[in-house]
Amino acid sequence: MEDMRIIRVTGKGQLKLRPDTTRITLTLSGVYREYADALEHSARDTEALAAVLLPFGFARTDLRTLQFRADAEYEGYDDHGVYKNRFVGYRYRHVLKVQFASDNALLGRILYALAHAAAEPELSIDYTVKDPEAAKNLLLEQAVADAKAKAEVLAGAAGVTLDGIQSIDYSRAEIDFAVRPMPRNMLCKAESADAAFDLNIEPDDIEVTDTVTIVWRIA
Repeated sequence: MEDMRIIRVTGKGQLKLRPDTTRITLTLSGVYREYADALEHSARDTEALAAVLLPFGFARTDLRTLQFRADAEYEGYDDHGVYKNRFVGYRYRHVLKVQFASDNALLGRILYALAHAAAEPELSIDYTVKDPEAAKNLLLEQAVADAKAKAEVLAGAAGVTLDGIQSIDYSRAEIDFAVRPMPRNMLCKAESADAAFDLNIEPDDIEVTDTVTIVWRIA
């Protein structure tokens, strides 16, 4: 028979982190009749973006792919009252990122260069932390400490003692260590005498939480 003398407690960790890293996500896409043409244009535009970033001290390998796909695309049309689909071409979608230590002046110059590049990526900007793994570990430590403190209070109030941990379960969901103060793709090909966008952005703290559920045996 299963031992029912247990106490189950969920602890919560909560952190406020100052962003120290800026991440630019760039999405390239296009539709071409031939699959080979879609791949060729994707490669050409990707290299064009890398060339834009090189003068700012980035290596080619600093531009990282997050996702790539090239799929057949169709459009619907009315053929004398009958709805049909016809092949349009192959759409490629290449999502890339580049990140660097937060610096508004550098960000303004990079965004200006990207906005005036031959390739026209859709842009989004995240403010994140350089070491998310360390933050995750600290979050779990806090959650375990919170669960233990609650368990000790409950055990004391009930007149029992904690007698070893039976199990630990924690949330495995991805934690988003980022804030996004600017709308997606907000930049346009505006003129600037300084060849840079004047940005004065102070992103808010990143607030994250995680939970841990611990089951103690009680005596």
